[in-house]
Formats: sequence, structure tokens, C-alpha cells
Amino acid sequence: MTALPADCVDRIRRAINRDRLLATATELIAVPSPTGQAGAVSDRLAELITADGFAVRREIADHPAAPAVLATLDSGKPGPTMQFNGHLDVVHLPFVPPRVEGNRLLGSGSCDMKAGVAAAWEAVRALRDADALPMGKILFSANDLHEAPWGLGEQLNALIRAGIHGDAVLIPESLRTPLPIAGRGSATWKLHLRRSGEPVHEVYRPMDEPSVIAAAADWVARLEQFDRELAQESHPLAGAASVFIGQIHSGEIYNQYPQVCMIEGTRRWLDGTSSDAVRADFFARLDALARDRGVTVDCEWKLIREAFQLDPHCRLVEAFQANHALLSGEPLPIGAKRFVDDGNSFWGIAGIPAITHGPIAAGAHTVHEWVDLDDLVRVATLYALTAVSFCSGESLV
Repeated sequence: MTALPADCVDRIRRAINRDRLLATATELIAVPSPTGQAGAVSDRLAELITADGFAVRREIADHPAAPAVLATLDSGKPGPTMQFNGHLDVVHLPFVPPRVEGNRLLGSGSCDMKAGVAAAWEAVRALRDADALPMGKILFSANDLHEAPWGLGEQLNALIRAGIHGDAVLIPESLRTPLPIAGRGSATWKLHLRRSGEPVHEVYRPMDEPSVIAAAADWVARLEQFDRELAQESHPLAGAASVFIGQIHSGEIYNQYPQVCMIEGTRRWLDGTSSDAVRADFFARLDALARDRGVTVDCEWKLIREAFQLDPHCRLVEAFQANHALLSGEPLPIGAKRFVDDGNSFWGIAGIPAITHGPIAAGAHTVHEWVDLDDLVRVATLYALTAVSFCSGESLV
């Protein structure tokens, strides 16, 4: 990919405004927004965007409590659309107001990921101020319902399925390195194995009724064998497909014959396998267990995200890596995405390439979040430069 002209790079660098970026991030962090309740912060972001001179579009996307926030920078010339996407909701923990300590911005959502959203918006403002977008568009979007278990990406998924998306996406979650090009899909499952009778003292247990604990033990053994089989499905970066048990609970006292046993865990799979196929296989195994053990089985299955894949030679990656090297001296190493995020949704639902890359930060899902302000400026600059390269007019891969 051809390097950007030096004057274009200089204009963008000069247009990135650290104080403005910090002010935006602080404004967003100052509004509490637990998942499912991000309406107020969404409204505040819409106000900030309007004050910057942009038209704001709100999309309910199955979540009227906090319509998604969208804005567009249009070059006026035909070309691809680069999307910057982030979530405004935070996990359900005590609210911590924003404050600056040295080079760090602290507060709820500073790491995950209101500061990243602010950096993405600063990139849009800089591109406008520098008149640097040669063609195509920038679509900026921010949504609620990201953080599990309170949300499962329902709002973003609805936007993607409605065709409201770009040709490629940058997501400023706080993953600094590597550049993730592969990741597993994920679902959680929670079983209740039941027998028909009441809980009783073990000396009075009915001999004609099944043991839910024995059925659970059988399920554990079956999943242990299944996990060994899944280990044969391996990706050099993402690792193996898997099934995992994290919790088992039954009974209330040591000599009670229980009526119910709860088992909970995860199922992960590789790109190329659909979540529908994974779910169907899992429920078929549960049907076999119920039949063989004489228990009833209730299963709560939650799809978290689809599997993820990114071509390391696609146009988005080439644009990103060229500009990362420009700013930081070298491209990022490629690697796996060990967690799931919204990039999985863009790829799994619509086949849209997405890169997750954000600032140096820490404390996600705790009350001790922080983000590095200097690196936040770097991310804003990198996003603006990558967008120019991606929208420069060469053919999309």
C-alpha cells in the first residue's frame, strides 16, 4: 500500500486536539451508564456531536431505552465507508467519576471503553478539520447492550442486520497488541437436571427415581470426552474448539437426596462452524443424556458472539499496519483475540472485516479503570490515518 503524503499526515497530526479529546472522554465518563441503561450518556454524546457541527442519527435497533448514536463524515466523492464503532455501556459496578492523575484518565468506562469512543470521535473531527478524507465516508457509531450478562450485543447486531454498517470497522477496545486476526465464537450454557420427586433424606430415597448427581457425573464424563474430540479442531492462533464446565451445584446438605443439579459452562468454536450447528449438536447430546439417565433437562443457552476471522492481507489490515508502522516504527505482530467482542459480530453476521485496537489502559470490569492519555492521542491519529488510506480509492480486497 502506498504511503500517505507527508503533508496529509502532518495536517491530521495537527488537527488532533488532545484537550478536546480529553474533554469528550471526561464528559462521557461523567455520565453513569450500566449496560441496558446507557440512554443518558448516548444523549450526551449526541449533544456533543451536534455541537461539533455534525448531524446525528438515532437508531432504536431493538433498544428504545438508549437509541444508538450515529454520525457520518462524507467526502462528497464515491468510495468505501470506514466505520468507527464502540459501546457506551459499562459493567454493573459502583460508579467512579472521572479524574486525571498525571498522564492517566480514571473513572468508570475509561478503559472499557468510553475513552476509546472519544478517541474515535476525535479522529472524525480531525479528518473534518484537516479536510483529509479523499473519498468515501466515515460512519461513527456508538451503542448499548455490549457487556454480558446484562447485554449480549443485541443492539449492534440489530444495526448490522439492518445494513447499518461500513465496509470495514475499527473498534477502540483496549487491546493494544497484537493485531487479532482470529478468535473463537462463544456461548454460555446453564443446565438444570431434575427428577420428579421431592428432596428427601438419603435413607428414604426412592430407588425407582434417577440420581441427578449421577446424571451430572455422566454429563461431566461425556463433555470431557467431547472436549478431547474438539481439541482436534485447532487453529494455529485461536487454539482449539472447546467445551468447559465452571460450576456444579446440587443439594443443600450432605445427606439429602437432591431433586435438582445445576451445571454451567461455556462452548467455544472456530470460524467456519455456525453457532446454530453448535447449538443443535449440544442439545442433541442433552437429549441423549436425558434419555439414558431418566432425568429432565432444562438448558439456558446464550450466544455471546460468533467466531472471528480476519484476512491478514486484506485492505483494512494493510492500511492499519502501514500507518501503525508510520506512527510507532513497526507494524503490530498478528495474533489471536482470546476474548469475544463486537468485531466477532461484524464478521459473523455480515462478513465485515474488523480490527480491535485501542489505547494502553487497564482495570476493565473493575472500579480501578484508567487509560493513558498520550496513547489515546496516538489511537485517534492512527484511526484517522487508517481511514484515509482505506478510503483512498484503491480496490477493496
